[in-house]
Amino acid sequence: MSPTPKTVHDAAEAWLKRCAREQLDNQTLKTYRSQANNHILPRLGDRVLSELRRVDIKDFVDEMLDENSRAMTRKVLVSLKSLLKEAVEREWIDASPAVEIKLKRQKRHDKRIEIPTKEEIRLLMHHAPDRHRAMIYAAVFTGMRISELRGLTWDHVDFERRIIEIRQRANRLNEMGSPKSSAGNRDIPMAPMVVHALEAWRPHCPAGDLGLVFPNGAGNVESYGNIMRRVFYPLQEAAGIVDSSGKAKYGFHGLRHAAASLMIEQKWPAKKIQVILGHSSIMVTFDTYGHLFTRAEDDVELFEKMEHDLMAA
Repeated sequence: MSPTPKTVHDAAEAWLKRCAREQLDNQTLKTYRSQANNHILPRLGDRVLSELRRVDIKDFVDEMLDENSRAMTRKVLVSLKSLLKEAVEREWIDASPAVEIKLKRQKRHDKRIEIPTKEEIRLLMHHAPDRHRAMIYAAVFTGMRISELRGLTWDHVDFERRIIEIRQRANRLNEMGSPKSSAGNRDIPMAPMVVHALEAWRPHCPAGDLGLVFPNGAGNVESYGNIMRRVFYPLQEAAGIVDSSGKAKYGFHGLRHAAASLMIEQKWPAKKIQVILGHSSIMVTFDTYGHLFTRAEDDVELFEKMEHDLMAA
């Protein structure tokens, strides 16, 4: 009988025990446990180490940045790298997928995220299987977090008003809870394609006690890992959206970035984008997407107007 595959949770336990054996001070141990329990395990705990990819770590960093400070994200990433190094030393994996992931100290408007191109977005929508088309469309046009999509219920989809109400989310342990912050409670307008996709999906949606919009086959909360392994990675590969090694190019958070980029391209006010994305403050929006708001080409007309107003005075 083959041994049970080791998970990130197993590696976290081994790493924390080693830290304790090395007699790190109590405050450091407390910090490490907090980072593992509050950030790493809820997002990655059930993932099999041998199946963990670089894009998973990038997705993890994106989600951390979206809900926490850059400083906190950097500290947790360091702990995650130490945890995965422990797994390598125990020969549970050959190499850590986090080795090349870095969170540089960057200025506010420096570009630091990878965003699917319009062509890639169209390819994902075109190749999306019937079973998951509505979820992909909703992610592209609303910018909802994957936890919000997994926790969305039909009673929070208002077809008459064409609004999706975000009132809860499903964490990595498949437990339902409130959004991460008060800003997470919001109403998002639906594009026509989202409305039509959801209407087409509803008669085929597996029934369950929670009334979920995107459940698993039994009507329960679908796990993050299953969405990635069974849906989003294969979808990208089918659409030819892969890196040089032939693996899926983006984490699911890439669809949230894509939505934000489309909103910015439409010249929506930054405050509106903040509210729709559920960012806790306008600074989070600018920290993440500031480089997209500023394009020198778009400012040419402003300078022409400035010149005209000056010389006409």
